[in-house]
Amino acid sequence: MKLAVKVVPGASRDGIAGWLGDALKVRVTAPPEHGKANTAVEEIVADVLGIPAGHVRIVTGKSAARKVIEIDGLSEAEVYRLLPGQKA
Repeated sequence: MKLAVKVVPGASRDGIAGWLGDALKVRVTAPPEHGKANTAVEEIVADVLGIPAGHVRIVTGKSAARKVIEIDGLSEAEVYRLLPGQKA
């Protein structure tokens, strides 16, 4: 499944901050340089979902704050059940 994500790089701590409209808001301590924040997003989402980091990948927006990630190995219902908060 594909999911819209809003990334906040350089945050004080890593984590999912809930939903911002139709996008999952993810805070990462990593800076937005050399793909560090992108890697952190993939790892954080995978950790929350309990799947390997390789099952989460950014498919669009690699150099933008708004991205689309693709999640393999879980159904859409499972993804929304495992993510914190409610989708707006």
